[in-house]
Amino acid sequence: MENHRNMISKRNFVKRCAALSTGLICVPYGSLLSEMSSVQAGIYKKEAMFQEETPGGIMCMICPNGCVLREGEVSRCRSRKVRKSKLYTLAYGSPCSVNVDPMEKKPLYHFLPGSRAFSIAAAGCNLSCLNCQNWTISQTSPEKTRNYDLMPDKVVEECISRGCKSIAYTYSEPVTFYEYVYETAIVARKAGIKNIVKSNGYINPEPLKKLCSVFDAANIDLKSFNESTYLKLTGGRLQPVLDSLKIYRDMGIWLEITNLVVPTWSDNLDEIRKMCRWLSDNGFKKVPIHFSRFFPVYKLEQLPPTPIETLNRAASIASEEGLLYVYTGNVPGNELSDTKCPSCKKPLISRQGFRVTSNTIRDGKCDSCGRIIDGVWN
Repeated sequence: MENHRNMISKRNFVKRCAALSTGLICVPYGSLLSEMSSVQAGIYKKEAMFQEETPGGIMCMICPNGCVLREGEVSRCRSRKVRKSKLYTLAYGSPCSVNVDPMEKKPLYHFLPGSRAFSIAAAGCNLSCLNCQNWTISQTSPEKTRNYDLMPDKVVEECISRGCKSIAYTYSEPVTFYEYVYETAIVARKAGIKNIVKSNGYINPEPLKKLCSVFDAANIDLKSFNESTYLKLTGGRLQPVLDSLKIYRDMGIWLEITNLVVPTWSDNLDEIRKMCRWLSDNGFKKVPIHFSRFFPVYKLEQLPPTPIETLNRAASIASEEGLLYVYTGNVPGNELSDTKCPSCKKPLISRQGFRVTSNTIRDGKCDSCGRIIDGVWN
């Protein structure tokens, strides 16, 4: 999961920790905080999409959790609530985090490299990952965070005014603020702005297909390739995520995959090989994969960081299984953050952290051998 916080001083960190006792203060880009009015979450602004009345209550059909809720009850993602026999989203127009980010932070390495994305998130998540780095906003409700009053047209206006080419729905879990994402994406498309999503992929097929009609790119977290581990680590299941990957592929959305390699949880090299082989066999050879380094956080603070050797071995396995674009993340200075031509191996895009330092791709091709480099370059 992409971190929603910027680097801050120790003094400011202490101040923000104090603020967190009464509600999350998000970290906006530049003067964004002073320019937008900050309000508590608006309740019952928007009726939820994909709901169905059942004998046991109102069922939310957005994700595989399939929450069935009675009057006043809140969904597992903490973002949906029943009122007067209707399910409402609590997150519409109420992001708790607003930033301008480099595209490489998502990470999306083959989609408009070097550009900036206007990034928003509302509180909530439909999984409960033990290693969540954004748990302060993902494991709470929009009713409990400090939020901005930022309706879809205003999101697009702010995006354009800051020179961003895209809007990113990110940080927490966009599936949980589905209606806000969908309607913002429609407005963005009309204005010529791209829509990108950073997601856990834990969503039902029909809602996802509807989102894909307005999406341009996605980075999906494939957290493990073992059903038992998936359940214990995230509270969810693997198969729905694999199904989502196929939908993104079939609907022509530019897709990249992140696998966070967590020591003792998802660092089994045999399982990593099985995952890479499945990707190779199911039409994902041209999909960039990012093996990301874990750092101790949330409920897994007792674990060590992922050894760099493990990441490098995972990357080698991916290449052995036929994946063409393999990267490692959270490892500053590692050459596996650069984009190379699969044919002649010439470095084409060089990166330092989230910054692109050089890009020699011309008209979507290697400037040395002329091979087409898969991606969205302009």
